[in-house]
Amino acid sequence: MLTRALVYFAYYLKTSPRYQRGKQFFRNLLDNPDSRLKSYFDVLMIALVITSVFLLISEAEGKVGAVEWYEHAIVSLFIAEYVLRLWICSDNHKLIIEHYERAQYLGIPFQGFKVIAGMAGKKLKYIISPLALIDLLAILPSYRELRVLRVFLVFRLFKLFRYLSSIKLFAEILSTKRFELYTLGIFLSFLIFIGSTGLYLFENPGSGGQVHNLFEALYLSVVTLATVGYGDISPHTTGGRLIAMALIFSGLGFISFFTSIIVSAFSDKMQDMRASQVYLELKRREHVIIICGFGRVGQHIAGHLQNSRQAFVVIDPDETKINKAKHLRYPAILDDASKNSVLINAGINTNASAVVCTAGDDVTNVYITLTSRHLNPQIRILSRANSRESVQKLYQAGANDVIQPFEIAGMVIAEYLGQPVAFEAIFGILSEKKQFVMETVPVHENCFLAGQTIAALNFDQRKLMLAGVISNHPAHDRHDNRYPVKNQCFYFNPAAHFELQVGDLLVVLGRKLSIDYFRDLIEKSRLQRGHHL
Repeated sequence: MLTRALVYFAYYLKTSPRYQRGKQFFRNLLDNPDSRLKSYFDVLMIALVITSVFLLISEAEGKVGAVEWYEHAIVSLFIAEYVLRLWICSDNHKLIIEHYERAQYLGIPFQGFKVIAGMAGKKLKYIISPLALIDLLAILPSYRELRVLRVFLVFRLFKLFRYLSSIKLFAEILSTKRFELYTLGIFLSFLIFIGSTGLYLFENPGSGGQVHNLFEALYLSVVTLATVGYGDISPHTTGGRLIAMALIFSGLGFISFFTSIIVSAFSDKMQDMRASQVYLELKRREHVIIICGFGRVGQHIAGHLQNSRQAFVVIDPDETKINKAKHLRYPAILDDASKNSVLINAGINTNASAVVCTAGDDVTNVYITLTSRHLNPQIRILSRANSRESVQKLYQAGANDVIQPFEIAGMVIAEYLGQPVAFEAIFGILSEKKQFVMETVPVHENCFLAGQTIAALNFDQRKLMLAGVISNHPAHDRHDNRYPVKNQCFYFNPAAHFELQVGDLLVVLGRKLSIDYFRDLIEKSRLQRGHHL
């Protein structure tokens, strides 16, 4: 009966929206580093911890009398936090369901006591964790009947480890060098033991020294090893001074080794810290574009996105390229973009709008495309191809669009050879000169462009270059240099006999004043023809 009620209650919790929402709320509040609620809660708890410590210190000095209510309120909040953390540390209903369904599948009895023991074990594992012990010890100083418990006041300050990310990061850095620190700690303990014993033997009052007991010998050994030298106790015998000298040199070596360990740990973690900072900034922005590769193509793309104030992030495994991106103040990550974790942290499943693969190696672009498409089937992927053989592979890998920069450059040169206006416009746009722009001009009804051929419009005389025409009109199907663009086609550098139709979109390049004048002519012709009609 008890087993049935336990299983029923577990399934009830699993299917209860209110329970799931409540637990998720408190997880976001207490544990989710990406939650804005947690940041607010951390600030509140830091303020309460610091004020409670000052309150207890003032009370110990007899300066505070009638503020017990404040201490009780803070302790109540500490207790509530402790209970909530104990609640969210594990999902007991999932453990019950897992064991029950396993028993049903295998046809074996459901062992309720084993499940309860497992649930208790998970809770106990949390209770004895360092941060949970600090939380518990931070509550004890409020128990006024036992004044000795005030010694645990310091643990309230240790609670700041939970709320200050920089302190937690420092602890994580130290944890990566546990073996080195343990080894150095054992060596330090050995030195202190030898030094304390030797100093006591040589510096006891019977030998003419000032060390009266082993604790004073330990104190002198630590002070000497740390190269502090307060001078309150000093060796007077020859043997004691020799030991002090040995401890000083050993202390210098210990401090050097300890410093090198800390510096090494920070240097190893520094790249992760910088990447985490970039990821944190990206999470606050929308429609981020992920640029995988920071070669010449990636640099041009990043520059244009920066000018248009579009959010993006650069990912490249080459440290030289990443340093260049950081010098330009672009958000950059030194890592391999083909890794799932890197793209996930960059927001491919959350706030990323597109992935641009601009690596110089087609194999790398194919692999990044495959990874991106696997992680997010809906995201837009644009990839660079350095050879024709790779184009189809990139499309098969999941790219929406594939660009061949070298082939495009060759085609442009071949098409516009001998046309100085065209080259001037293209060079102006590529060099980001403000007077050169690329714009689209629609062909409206009652416009003088409709029905005209490219030759009749004489773009050279107008100081413009026609890059192409975007249209879905069936009259243009007989023309070459046609490239599909969604539901339309882009006719690149159309022939002189190409006849424009209503609804076509001209892609023109040139100086801003030339394009503005061309638009004015089109608008005037529309007004004149509309007036005649």
